Amino acid sequence: MFAGLQELGVANGEDLKETLTNCTEPLKAIEQFQTENGILLPSLQSALPFLDLHGTPRLEFHQSVFDELREKLLERVSAIASEGKAEERYKKLEDLLEKSFPLVKMPSIQPVVMCVMKHLPKVPEKKLKLVMADKDLYKACAMEVKRQIWQDNQALFGDEVSPLLKQYILEKENTLFSSDLSVLHNFFSPSPKMRRQGEVVQKLTQMIGKNVKLYDMVLQFLRTLFLRTRNVHYCTLRAELLMSLHDLDISEICTVDPCHKFTWCLDACIREKFVDNKRARELQGFLDGVKKGQEQVLGDLSMILCDPFAINTLALSTIRHLQELIGQDLLPRESPDLLLLLRMLSLGQGAWDMIDSQIFKEPKMEVDLITKFLPTLMSFGVDDYTFTVDQKLPSEDKGPPPYPSAIPEMFPNITKQRNKNALLRLLPSLAETFNDLAFSDIFLHLFTGNLTLLADEFAQEEFCTSLFDNFFLAACTRKENVQKHVLRLLLHLHHKVAPAQLETLQKSLEPTKQSGEAVKELHSQLSEKLELRKPSPAQVADAPSMDLPLPTVPTPAPL
Repeated sequence: MFAGLQELGVANGEDLKETLTNCTEPLKAIEQFQTENGILLPSLQSALPFLDLHGTPRLEFHQSVFDELREKLLERVSAIASEGKAEERYKKLEDLLEKSFPLVKMPSIQPVVMCVMKHLPKVPEKKLKLVMADKDLYKACAMEVKRQIWQDNQALFGDEVSPLLKQYILEKENTLFSSDLSVLHNFFSPSPKMRRQGEVVQKLTQMIGKNVKLYDMVLQFLRTLFLRTRNVHYCTLRAELLMSLHDLDISEICTVDPCHKFTWCLDACIREKFVDNKRARELQGFLDGVKKGQEQVLGDLSMILCDPFAINTLALSTIRHLQELIGQDLLPRESPDLLLLLRMLSLGQGAWDMIDSQIFKEPKMEVDLITKFLPTLMSFGVDDYTFTVDQKLPSEDKGPPPYPSAIPEMFPNITKQRNKNALLRLLPSLAETFNDLAFSDIFLHLFTGNLTLLADEFAQEEFCTSLFDNFFLAACTRKENVQKHVLRLLLHLHHKVAPAQLETLQKSLEPTKQSGEAVKELHSQLSEKLELRKPSPAQVADAPSMDLPLPTVPTPAPL
């Protein structure tokens, strides 16, 4: 409580104890101690007895004066920090810190010492080490002081950042596995600006402030974790962090990050969910502007393009361009804008390999992608369109033409479809995608959301067999995340699935001893819902006959 007073030549409790132990007249000793260490204001001495008459303890009076003086001192420190020439004010603050630092562990004086350090752009290293070595002092010091400690102590900064990064990944995964299954409101619904208002991004932004060294440390943490885990959410955080600093106009960092303008432009595209011609030219200018000897920038650019929100925007823009090319009767290779989108998609998808190999070179575009795959993709669009038109044309003897069921052998990738026929046609190829992309959380999150558009088809045995038996369940045994997404889907659409099929699915999706808690919880929720749907034996026996058949009304899901 009185730490540091002796060092400044101020008497403390220990001095009073010693005086009282060695004196013959304690009352006189106390009075002398009060005179020597009290407030040295002559007019005050005659006023103090009035406080005694009112029963106000001297401690209460002195504490009140002390609190008032401390507030005035704090105001004065803040004033010194903002007035006069920088060199002069910092000299005053350094002198004040030198005099007050011995009292840093004294709770009543500590706020003043911390305030002085907060306003110093460079606290003496010796004092920073003393603060860092004491947990209570470290916890009490301002963010401005912690930044000075962190910039020379990467391990300590890593300890502070690590829980935030874990929290960020957990939040993303919780969103992907949320019980809300919808086409309109999904993982990609929040705007970029709304996303970077999240707790983790805001905390990291505050921790970095204007410190370029700390910003570089965070980027290095993100690169390392991305390499270690292949988790693309770290790419999202890399872009969100830069744009959060951009929002605050932190030019000290934005001007030195070579990816700033590229990320800013891409952020606008993500907000619009489309890359228009003007922005496409800007993005191309940034990519073409990477000079010889600066190729390492491609590593960061690829990481920003690997952000799922960027990939989603580029993919949506690609599909839109393909639809326009169908209408214009043009081939993919004839569209420079489409080729640029493919270039950025390729760079984003190759981010991990580029950073891992440290070979900073844009991946070469495969000729088959442009000359075979994309035309095939366009042919699917044509098939959809012609099938819809044929359905509307009058037919004489023949029935409606069948929807094409075969796909070319070379078809190797994933596409998003909106109808049952196209979905069933593509499911076999989805199951064989490169690196199991069709079973990644982000794709399954969107895929299951889009399946809600086909809710009525779940009553058909053929549809369920193709979707569940041939696609989902085949992967559930080796990928637990697929099991979680299927359970989410059934929780949302169980009332649409035929009872016999539903019972089989419930058994197939039963958790094992090795299953995680999330799978067990989802399966338990599904079992409860199915149990609620079962009619009681008494209700079945006593059910009155009806002249008119009534449709079965599913039990509402509990809120």
